[in-house]
Amino acid sequence: MKQHDRDVIVALDFPSREETLTFLDRFPEEKPFVKIGMELFYAEGPDIVREIKARGHRIFLDLKLHDIPNTVGRAMAVLSRLDVDMVNLHAAGASEMMRAALEGLRRSDGTRPLLIAVTQLTSTDAAALKNELLIGTPMAETVLSYAKNAAASGLDGVVCSALEAAGIKAACGPDFLTVTPGIRFSEGEAGDQKRVMTPERAASQGCDYLVMGRPITRAPDPAAAYRRAIRAFLNR
Repeated sequence: MKQHDRDVIVALDFPSREETLTFLDRFPEEKPFVKIGMELFYAEGPDIVREIKARGHRIFLDLKLHDIPNTVGRAMAVLSRLDVDMVNLHAAGASEMMRAALEGLRRSDGTRPLLIAVTQLTSTDAAALKNELLIGTPMAETVLSYAKNAAASGLDGVVCSALEAAGIKAACGPDFLTVTPGIRFSEGEAGDQKRVMTPERAASQGCDYLVMGRPITRAPDPAAAYRRAIRAFLNR
C-alpha cells in the first residue's frame, strides 16, 4: 500500500465558514486531509468545499447519501464536480444504490472520488442494533456483511469502527479501504461514540484512514494534537 493511502482526516465539525477557516489558519505548516460533514455543508453549501479545496486540502465530503438509486446517482454526479477526494453513502441502501452512486461519480475524464460505504455508525451499539434496528445478527457479522456487499458493488472501502477493520481486511482484501471514526487519545473521553480506539491500536488493526474531530478541533493546540495523531498512527 502506498504511503498516501494511510492518513489522519480532521473532521471540520463547525457551524460556519468563519470558524472553519479560523481553525484551518492554526495549521501554518500542514495541509491536513479534512472532512466536511452535514453541519458545515448545510450551513455554507458547496462554496465552502471549493474554498477549502483551493487552500490545498484533500476533502472527504461526508454526507452519507441514502435514497433510491437514481436519486443517489444523480446527486453523486453533482458532488463529483466539486473535485472532492472521497464521498460516502449508507451501505444499508443496498447494492443497486451503491452501483448507481459509483456510476454517477465518474467524471468525463474517467476519474472519480473514492467512494466508501457507512456500515454501522460508531454511535450504534449492540443493544440499539438488536432492539431498535431489529437486526439480530451480532455487530461484527452485520458490519462484515455490509462491507462484502460494498466490495462486490465496486466501492473502494467502508466506514467502520477500528474494532471491525481487521476482519474486513481479511474478508475483502488488503486494498479495500477502512475509514475509522471513533478515534480518541488514551486520555480522551468517548463522548457520544460507543466503539472507540486509540490511534496506536487502530494502526495495529490495519486501518487506512482515521477520522478525528474533537480530540483535535477542541485541543488547546490543534496542530500539535494533529501531529501527535500522525506520529501515533504512522510512526513518524
